[in-house]
Amino acid sequence: MNRLVKTVLLAGAAWGALSATAVAQEVSTEAQASNVDDIIVTARRREETLKDVPVAVSVLGAQRLDETGATDITVLQQQTPNATVQVARGSNSTLISFIRGIGQQDPLWGFEPGVGLYVDDVYVARPQGAVLDIFDIERIEVLRGPQGSLYGRNTVGGAIKYVTSRLDPDSPELTLRGAYGSYNQIDLLAQGSMPVTDKLRIGGAIASYNRDGYGENLNTGADHYDKDVLAGRVSVEFQPYDNAFFRLAYDRVEDRSNPRHGHREVAGVGPGAGVPGSVYDTYAGLGDRNKVTNEGVSLTAQVDLNDVWSFKSITAYRTGDTDTLIDFDNTPAPTLDVPAIYGDHQFTQEFQALFSGERIQGVAGVFYLDGTASGAFDTIAQNFGIVIGTAGYVETTSIALFTDINLDLTERLHLGLGARYTMDDKTGHVFRANYLGATPSPLLGGAARAPILLRTDYTRSNTFDQFTPKASLSYDFSDRLTGYASYSKGFKSGGFDMRGDAILTPNTVNGYQPEMVDSYEIGLKGSAFDRRLSFSSAIFYNDYTDQQVTTQVPAVGGIASFVDNVGSSKFFGAEFEGSIILTDSLTANVAIGYLDSKFEEFLRYNLTTQQYEDISSQVVLQNAPKWTGYLGLTWRGDVAGGSLAVTPSVSYRDDYSQFEFPNPVLDQDAYALVDLSAVWTDPSRTWTVGVYGKNLTDEEYRVGGYNFAGASYNNSLIGYYGPPRTVTASLQYKF
Repeated sequence: MNRLVKTVLLAGAAWGALSATAVAQEVSTEAQASNVDDIIVTARRREETLKDVPVAVSVLGAQRLDETGATDITVLQQQTPNATVQVARGSNSTLISFIRGIGQQDPLWGFEPGVGLYVDDVYVARPQGAVLDIFDIERIEVLRGPQGSLYGRNTVGGAIKYVTSRLDPDSPELTLRGAYGSYNQIDLLAQGSMPVTDKLRIGGAIASYNRDGYGENLNTGADHYDKDVLAGRVSVEFQPYDNAFFRLAYDRVEDRSNPRHGHREVAGVGPGAGVPGSVYDTYAGLGDRNKVTNEGVSLTAQVDLNDVWSFKSITAYRTGDTDTLIDFDNTPAPTLDVPAIYGDHQFTQEFQALFSGERIQGVAGVFYLDGTASGAFDTIAQNFGIVIGTAGYVETTSIALFTDINLDLTERLHLGLGARYTMDDKTGHVFRANYLGATPSPLLGGAARAPILLRTDYTRSNTFDQFTPKASLSYDFSDRLTGYASYSKGFKSGGFDMRGDAILTPNTVNGYQPEMVDSYEIGLKGSAFDRRLSFSSAIFYNDYTDQQVTTQVPAVGGIASFVDNVGSSKFFGAEFEGSIILTDSLTANVAIGYLDSKFEEFLRYNLTTQQYEDISSQVVLQNAPKWTGYLGLTWRGDVAGGSLAVTPSVSYRDDYSQFEFPNPVLDQDAYALVDLSAVWTDPSRTWTVGVYGKNLTDEEYRVGGYNFAGASYNNSLIGYYGPPRTVTASLQYKF
């Protein structure tokens, strides 16, 4: 089945291109697909057409997101080549992202992401609450490959840019939307804006997302994999002059969905230690309390000084709190229970000077971040009769200077040069201790008692700095076709392991060092057949060094955590994205990614010999499937006096490992997801009705897991699963 799906995707791309040739003479010029020389992106911090950007960029606009029934940014995984964008294991709204095999699986405080997330150019440093629901949006850009010059630290894999819509300057707007679907899903949205004067306008949106669980906690009766989210956004836009724009925005998300404990994949010993019949069920006994709150405020100001120079300032403050529970053993007993709290706040300031001359364009600027990430969690281990309490914080001050310049050497030949210097100052405090009794520690509100064994207690500071250059050369073969070659360096900051155990791994007090990626890429973008075929393609090679990897393994008296610079790996890959107008009414969208990855060196600390040894022959890159693909066909036509868009689609994801160490119980075999949507809009574009079917073949697929094998932890191998088959109907009113 999966080989057939892969063949269909590959054949679909070829068939679509051939079909475009065949129908080139019969398609009217009014029928245009999303075209690379029409789409405007800000991948280089300034507005450019997608064709002119020497970067691999995927763009999903509001129309495509609406027509495919996208609910949150995890849809990027299905429609973007070589991307993993998922809800983190043991979480409802924590984001994990990998692009071209590089990212972050571990969402613990203080451990930096490998894919940067930006909301209206504001950097979101922490993954908690970052599974953004899609509303009030203009587009999402996915920048694939290291973005070390313009986006800086922690974009070794790439960057995701969530761009919200500007307010209408002339007339009031109101959108009301309601949706009902499988598992008693009820989504409500209200958003609108209005001009106060000809220079001032205000707008806002509020959304409620509720759904019963896909499964049940068979121990407590609570819903499992449910959704209870309230989100809102308010903005004020002020344009006192034609050349000046100011935007003040506030957003807040509150997630009260029940904890996602997971599913026991193999049987253990004792009551509730069997394998539940549904992959969405659990016997967890830790509880059903969970709350995640994220909010932020930002001020964006842009002034056009003249026809050449513009100045932009982005000021933002964000804060987040998480109170959650994860039952790793998935039984009523506290064999391996982990209650946790996280808290973080960040202040960022970015200044940009943008210039656009006749033959030179670019941006130069400075970026500043001051943030603190903190938390505490317990590891309640009944079979040891103890709880391991862990707490700490990481304070980060980061400053960077950057520039990116494009020089037109001739009318067709363009040189791009970029550079960034980043300096991070970090102070980390880690506390870890054993307390008698398999009940919560004093760190999490348990009974006051002194530790029986102090495992870690240190405060250390370190400074990490790096120069990250970028260079590209692009050539316009014609007005419709551009090729490019580029080199870029990515940098992910070092830090301190918040789980570090100084007894088992004494070197943990020294922290870990930054990791680096050198990326080489060639690409071809453009359109053909009178713009009926629009495409972007790239071939890349990544050299990944000082790679940071997080692992936890059972050990005598506890769990040993490692955040190590394990060594190096190599990546080779290719990507193709295309939009093809087959007829006046039928458009195809295709995305194919290929990735070949391999560790060259993987140094693992041996607890017995207390030495590092190279085990690269035993490990693989996690979340790095060899093939990914998407094929969607959209038919648009006039039905019942209005316009109807019908989109069947299939996405494919090859075999992949959840961890660096392959595990046949937890690793995911190749799978395909089949979706179908139909959206009808009345002639006045006031009413819209949509029906969306997701995962229509009811595929069961893992998106994460935990591996705590052995009798001490009751052989706890836990899997987390993507959504089952769902059908949703929506009704929208807009004026």
